[in-house]
Amino acid sequence: MNSESQDMYTGIFPVIPTLFDSQGDLDLAAQKRVIEFVFASNIQGLVFPGVASESPYLSDAERTTLLTQLVREVDSRLPIIGGASAPTAEEASRNAETLRQHGIETAMIMAPAQLGEHAEAHIAFFRAIAQNVPDLRIMLQNAPSPTGAGLNAEELIALIQAVPSIRYVKEERLPSGPTITHLKENAPQNLLGIFGGGGARHVIDELDRGADGAMPAAELADLHAAIFKAHQQKKGALARSLYCQSLPLLTLQAIYRMRLTKQVLRKRGVENSGEVRAALPEIDPSTSALIDTLVDDLRDYSLQSESFEWTQLD
Repeated sequence: MNSESQDMYTGIFPVIPTLFDSQGDLDLAAQKRVIEFVFASNIQGLVFPGVASESPYLSDAERTTLLTQLVREVDSRLPIIGGASAPTAEEASRNAETLRQHGIETAMIMAPAQLGEHAEAHIAFFRAIAQNVPDLRIMLQNAPSPTGAGLNAEELIALIQAVPSIRYVKEERLPSGPTITHLKENAPQNLLGIFGGGGARHVIDELDRGADGAMPAAELADLHAAIFKAHQQKKGALARSLYCQSLPLLTLQAIYRMRLTKQVLRKRGVENSGEVRAALPEIDPSTSALIDTLVDDLRDYSLQSESFEWTQLD
């Protein structure tokens, strides 16, 4: 894998959620607060829009409004990876061009589920995007079925070799670890880095295998940043201990997804309605109380730890 450093992304790049008001419209004041929260969490970059942003449920106009706000608030202080996934190369190209118009040079694009595990179809798809948007850097998001195509390691390598614009991979097909190892050992020179996804539920295994970072949801951005820092400092026991602290909430997040993200953010000072557009299970009062208790447990843990500084907006 290419060792050049000037364009390499490493670290924790949380996916910024989309916050809606109680009528289901964009809540730009809350959106500003979540960007402030993430900035205070010692992360290395941001992602928007992604699956955790409810991107399939955003109109083009909403996407443009949110990107404009994000770029303005970030003000070039951290790299932004923009989401451009779409079922067709034409739509993905339009999304990527919108990112370029906002000054975002790297687009995360999912290998589409409808193309199945057919390497040639995916090569044609990504080649078309690369031709339509010259000089675009592509992060290939390999999500499992039914969300994405769930390509295997050999198919990924064939795709990366065939499309030089693919510079990064976000690997989410489970088990992610063996695929990351295979990519690290066999990837062509155009691949600059590999990130884990899946809510960072497998982040220690992924980092141990050489992943360059992770792209979780935003509600535990500071804890994930602390895990990455400890791992980089070769403090394995500390990284694993911090990781264990994340798992109770991440187990629930695997079920409730953006509903949990928004409740935890609200508990941490990012006021929002909790409204979602995605079809997700409701959080009943008992589960809601458990989530709040787990957040309190994490906050209390941080007070006893010199390696995890809790982020709380006033």
